[in-house]
Amino acid sequence: MGSVIFAILLYLGLDVVLHGYVIGWDIEGINNTLFGNTETFEEPVLIDSLLLQVHIDLFMTIFALLILSSIYIRLHDKTGTVKWVLHILFTVGLLAPLSLLLAYFWSEAFVWVWVAAFLLWHLLAVIIALSLFPRLNFR
Repeated sequence: MGSVIFAILLYLGLDVVLHGYVIGWDIEGINNTLFGNTETFEEPVLIDSLLLQVHIDLFMTIFALLILSSIYIRLHDKTGTVKWVLHILFTVGLLAPLSLLLAYFWSEAFVWVWVAAFLLWHLLAVIIALSLFPRLNFR
């Protein structure tokens, strides 16, 4: 299980780098990618490219969430805090790709929601993955 957790940590780190490269590292870059910029003659992202990115994000997020949550539930006591942590992780993890679509179709304010949800879900997933290492029995 240690190698699976290590692979998820590697995925989380590279996912942040990928989104920074594809979508942008700051709010201005994200807005330019999503909505274009008439002053610099940048075209907005095509809807099929955005839908492809959101589809890949949803699939990979659910895949990572299911693996992390199953290991987390198996190795931790079944208390109320475990349920709350996993509910928050799932909610924020699924909100991130969906808020990117909301930003594209409705309002630029959802860009801030996407940034917050994206970073929060990655941070929580890294914390959960790192909290699992001491509980693993490496034999």
